[in-house]
Amino acid sequence: MIFHHIGIASADMGEALAYVRALFPVREVSETVYDEKQDASLCMVTLEDGSRMELITGPVVAGRVKKRQFLYHTCYETADLEESIRHFEEQGALVVSEPKEAVLFSMRRVAFLMTELGLLELLEQE
Repeated sequence: MIFHHIGIASADMGEALAYVRALFPVREVSETVYDEKQDASLCMVTLEDGSRMELITGPVVAGRVKKRQFLYHTCYETADLEESIRHFEEQGALVVSEPKEAVLFSMRRVAFLMTELGLLELLEQE
């Protein structure tokens, strides 16, 4: 598995993007897309050093934003999504969102698991 990005919860995509731009040198910003399966609007920000932040707005993160918990998840890319899920389950992780296609990632599948390290997203490699 390879680290891919962190997910940041926000109430307003424009404000979140402006804040990130004020703090970090930004190389690229994706289009904002709505993912019906996740009921969220999503945008990927790539910083000058190559690290990435996924900005997320919508009902899926509204509770966290209210509590001012903005770090939403950590994402790792994996060559074998099902095997990675099994591995994490063996370590006590709980699948909270079964594998499904993700609009932001060109319909590559993602799954979310709750672990002792917080919410983890697994992203299927291309």
